[in-house]
Amino acid sequence: MKHGARPPEQDDLLRPRLVDLIDLRHELVKLTALIDWEVFEREWAGFFPSTTGRPATPPRLVAGLLYLQHAYRLSDEAIVARWVENPYYQHFTGETFFRHKLPIDPSSLTRWRKRIGEEGVEWLLTQTIVAGRKAGAIDESSVQRVAVDTTVMEKTIAYPTDARLYERARGQLASLAQEAGVELRQTYARLAPPLALQVGRYAHAKQFRRMRKALKRLKGYTGRVMRDLRRHLGDLPAGALRDRVAGKLALVSHLLHQAPKGGDKIYALHEPEVDCISKGKARVRYEFGCKVSITTTLDEGFIVGMRSFPGNPYDGHTLAPALEQVEILTDQRPNLAVVDRGYRGHGVEKTRVLISGTRRGLTPKLIADLRRRSAIEAEIGHMKTDGRLSRCPLKGTIGDALFAVLCGCGHNIRKILAPIRALLALIIAAILSALRSNEPAQIRAETA
Repeated sequence: MKHGARPPEQDDLLRPRLVDLIDLRHELVKLTALIDWEVFEREWAGFFPSTTGRPATPPRLVAGLLYLQHAYRLSDEAIVARWVENPYYQHFTGETFFRHKLPIDPSSLTRWRKRIGEEGVEWLLTQTIVAGRKAGAIDESSVQRVAVDTTVMEKTIAYPTDARLYERARGQLASLAQEAGVELRQTYARLAPPLALQVGRYAHAKQFRRMRKALKRLKGYTGRVMRDLRRHLGDLPAGALRDRVAGKLALVSHLLHQAPKGGDKIYALHEPEVDCISKGKARVRYEFGCKVSITTTLDEGFIVGMRSFPGNPYDGHTLAPALEQVEILTDQRPNLAVVDRGYRGHGVEKTRVLISGTRRGLTPKLIADLRRRSAIEAEIGHMKTDGRLSRCPLKGTIGDALFAVLCGCGHNIRKILAPIRALLALIIAAILSALRSNEPAQIRAETA
């Protein structure tokens, strides 16, 4: 059931309002006035078609928590816990009085993300762009000139090795068999774990012949467990458990039969959609995650578009969808897009695309824009160190899509808060300077 309207809070003699407790010059208080919260009340109502059941959590509370979570690099549990302690967080999410209890269970954020989907989180990004214009962090014409680049958003998986994957697959199949009441001939619970550790020791000692022999034996153990469980699949009653067993058997079969250097490989059993991406970095040869396209304004580095692309497509093929997203979020089609050499052969026609290394037909203004393109690399670095773009904890390709847009929201919030914080520091410094200059006169007046 969709949310209901919040009733107006009456004054309480024993509880002061938050506006009477906090500093109204605080950066979050200023940001609260810049965001149009009624948009979420209106646009997110369509995600609740049912008219029965308990009313949903207020959208402003969820939107505020998602903003704060990605602006300050917090997990679901941490943002809810800190919300109880911070009156500015509570004011930002629309509370009137200070509350001493958790607003929602942290798992509610997971359910909200699933319900609103990519369209819902794009409304969050749109409102940060509108708030940035109100705060002066971005000009109206800045969207006409953008920079586009891609990066890798890694997933929460361990570095994939064959030994670990085989052992994990064997253990999961044995657990499913025990849950289904299937008695296997042998689970190799005593032989397989030490053998998986021994494979790593052989690899470290560069005894590759022994390593391959032990790995082959470990793969055989996993295959025997898989075939044994498959023989009992027909005896299981139809239902969710049988579907889980069949899906796990198909996944392990794919793992055991995949070629060492082929495509469509599995690098994690809990995240089979993970891609292995090589970006040419000397320190990290391969990254395991999802490719993300980032579009920023050329002047301010403000995020106006973020989109994930599963399957590791060529950079040039991601440019048209990235510019289309910018047009949807800002109602403006960029006139100029500055990209690196990885976007050659993009096929975009409506927008002029300036590629790094171009020498002919450039005016001094275009040369300056081309030099400015490298500023997007610093923005990506800030999103990974100050934000949460370095690792995605959400599951599946839909989790990648949601998390990428939310990381863009957090970056824009930090961009908006920075000038507000700087202005507040200047005001405080001016007040202190004025007080210091009047101090001798006050002393003389008191002495007289």
